[in-house]
Amino acid sequence: MKSSSRSDTSKWLATVASIWIQCTCGASYAFGIYSPVLKSTQGYHQSTLDTVSVFKDIGANAGILSGMLYAAITAGGETTHPRRGPWLVHAAGVVQCFVGYFFMWLAVTGAIPRPPVWVMCLFMFLGAHAQTFFNTANVVTAVHNFPQYNGTVVGIMKGFLGLSGAVLVQVYYTCFRGKQTTFLLMLALLPSILTVLLMFLVKINDTPTRDVKKHLNSFSWVSIIIASYLTFLIIMEDVITLPRLVQMCLLVVLFLLLSSPLGIAIRAQKQDSQRLLASSSTTPLLNDYVASADTEKLLATDGGMNRSTTISDGVSSEDLLALEKDMNVIQAIGSMNFWLLFVAMMCGMGSGLATINNISQIGESLGYTMAETSALVSLWSIWNFLGRFIAGFMSDVLLHKKGWPRPIFICGTLVTMSIGHMVIASGFPGNLYVGSVLVGISYGAQWSLMPTITSDIFGVKNMGTIFNTISVASPVGSYMFSVQAIGEIYDRETSGEDNACYGTHCFMLSFFILASVSLSGSLVALVLFFNTKSYYTRVVIRRLRRAAKQ
Repeated sequence: MKSSSRSDTSKWLATVASIWIQCTCGASYAFGIYSPVLKSTQGYHQSTLDTVSVFKDIGANAGILSGMLYAAITAGGETTHPRRGPWLVHAAGVVQCFVGYFFMWLAVTGAIPRPPVWVMCLFMFLGAHAQTFFNTANVVTAVHNFPQYNGTVVGIMKGFLGLSGAVLVQVYYTCFRGKQTTFLLMLALLPSILTVLLMFLVKINDTPTRDVKKHLNSFSWVSIIIASYLTFLIIMEDVITLPRLVQMCLLVVLFLLLSSPLGIAIRAQKQDSQRLLASSSTTPLLNDYVASADTEKLLATDGGMNRSTTISDGVSSEDLLALEKDMNVIQAIGSMNFWLLFVAMMCGMGSGLATINNISQIGESLGYTMAETSALVSLWSIWNFLGRFIAGFMSDVLLHKKGWPRPIFICGTLVTMSIGHMVIASGFPGNLYVGSVLVGISYGAQWSLMPTITSDIFGVKNMGTIFNTISVASPVGSYMFSVQAIGEIYDRETSGEDNACYGTHCFMLSFFILASVSLSGSLVALVLFFNTKSYYTRVVIRRLRRAAKQ
């Protein structure tokens, strides 16, 4: 009983520690803050800056190594290898985060000679690549700990990662406003130090607990409150100039809100401990009766799917067990579903990254002020969060209650993203605010849905490796759309010695291309939906009901 209690405590504390790490490791989403000083101090053209940003995207999304490391060190579970665990993945991320951003800071401040472009690309890659190690350790551990609500918990983890850009920008505005070079130093130190302090708390503990959904919903509500507060801060700072003391007080309130998940974890553990104490006085006969009644109820709702012969569509239980078997990355790559998901993500994530990577230059070309473009970068994190949270939560609700396969949500987000790209291309007053909302929410939703669909279709055992392999689609798309469709077209439109372009023509053609790409991706996602519809009915829903019975 004591070991179970410790396991439960670790599960909830692991969730809180992961949330806090996620809140600081999304430096790649704040590229728009320091990209101007990077461009000016290194003398880059826009296409060169886009090339550097592509290496950021490659680093932040090509997490195959982090997935393989996670699978290797957690093989057999932490009970078999107590000295091995997700903290090793975090530690690898810390080294890369510090080295990458610290050397970028040295280059921008002139402390070291101006590096060649390929060396700066390497620094950018290392700093951003750390994000995949933090993200893999946190997301996959959470899915292991809460398998029956993987959509919700992935939405929470990915949501806080989406918020991290706004959190980092708020710290920057309050403490180092106008010092973009100092912001780079902060990106090297803050995530690294916090992760070292918390990484040993992130553990795999799949011991079943009661009221899991209630406590996960509490974490969700906290994330919504924090997102709302950040939105309030961003809009207020864009409208009025606040005294420094007021800014400091508002930042303290943000930190207090970020600390509130700890209270949820303590309350969850207290309730679990009380139930363990109460159950110790229950007679075995009564326990058996309750378990038997619960089983009969679940079997009744299962529609006969757990019977040992056949289910209604004539598929045997042996065939179902074969379908449920976890795939490794080679097996996954050999399936059509992998490539359908890959192509859909290349169209969606790639075009979304192309938007955020160029948002400062888009704002400049349309006459937005520096303060307005900085606000857009921060607000992108909010829309990114909303997409991640809503997609994860609603896909869980509709899968549990209605049996809706998750790929249909991918299709919907890509259609919405296409509309957002067309809004940005139109160039009407305020278009960037409207367009960034549509694109940001859709982009965030895809980051929540893709890992969850991966665990649904290919299993949890090698989830980290497989979803990080699919994530390569993001930088591939980013290079195609950011450098080819945006950077080169922009450079052709520039005039004068400042390598700048002004007017709606600068990005109009580029974003009409991105709109077409997103719409094409929605058709690919629709094929994935029809291809997996039967699988969700036969296997995924059955798996969820079996997890609920444990």
